[in-house]
Amino acid sequence: MPRLHTICLMLAVVSTVAYAAKKYPMTAASIVPGARAEVAISKDKNGNTRLKMTVQHLANLENLTPRESAYVVWLQERSGNPENQGQLKMDKSLKATFETVTPFKSFDVFVTAEQDFRAKGPSGPEVLRATIQP
Repeated sequence: MPRLHTICLMLAVVSTVAYAAKKYPMTAASIVPGARAEVAISKDKNGNTRLKMTVQHLANLENLTPRESAYVVWLQERSGNPENQGQLKMDKSLKATFETVTPFKSFDVFVTAEQDFRAKGPSGPEVLRATIQP
């Protein structure tokens, strides 16, 4: 019986955490009209912002003009500089997920197509964007 109680309690906690995530749709640029994406935001135990991006139908990089080699995720705090969070890797079915944690509370999250995933600043075309506000 105590084990059943523990399992029920764990399920309640997981459901509460999943419910607490706020979702923001991402706007797709005209060069990727079929792309669909959203960002789910929640808080971790330290008060940081946990971000999970899910993407579907984002164009293959070789189909872009000009051709690029990587999708890069950026976070930009209000009046701050964009920060490279890493590469968004698409699978063969044109789906991807990306997760990160940031101390930012209000910020923009966006994806660009770049020649190098280690880019110091965005220089390629922007393909997705969302504004995150608490």
